[in-house]
Amino acid sequence: MLERTEFEKQQRAKKMMLWFGIISLIMGFAGWTSAYIVSSKRKDWVANIELPQAFWWSTAVIVLSSLTYILSRLALKADKLKLSSRWALITLGLGVSFVFIQFNGFSQMVAAGYYFTGPTSSIKMSYIFLIAFVHLLHLFAGLISLGLVNYKLIRSKYSSENRLGFELGETFWHFLGVLWVYLVLFMFFVK
Repeated sequence: MLERTEFEKQQRAKKMMLWFGIISLIMGFAGWTSAYIVSSKRKDWVANIELPQAFWWSTAVIVLSSLTYILSRLALKADKLKLSSRWALITLGLGVSFVFIQFNGFSQMVAAGYYFTGPTSSIKMSYIFLIAFVHLLHLFAGLISLGLVNYKLIRSKYSSENRLGFELGETFWHFLGVLWVYLVLFMFFVK
């Protein structure tokens, strides 16, 4: 019985560590979006900049990837490991697609004459580049986690009874998706 209690403590500790990380990320992005709002009162703020279409497409892709991750979890809970693995692999493909679409969005901004820094940049575009790029960096961590989840699914390391690593990866992935939806809507509505 003591072993089970120690195992449960370790699981709870891992979940808490993830949530501490997520809370610290929320605080960081809250700081950047707050700075965006404060900076929007500057005289040199450019209010009529449109977000690139690629950002909207990437939003649809990341929402879809959260749905496929849920389908993967449901299959894992039913001990359908091959099906769970297929859905997780699709999720990974959608995550990689999100990255490519984001870089397309950065290219669209540069093609429209918007730059992160320099004489033709604006403080607003600098914030948009910064916020999107920092999110993208965190998404790379999510892709590494998703790759590990896929590897463990293929190696049958997870089951309906043993899925903590899967669930931690899923929680982080959903957080990244919700964060991106918040960020893109924030940048769209806060002119």
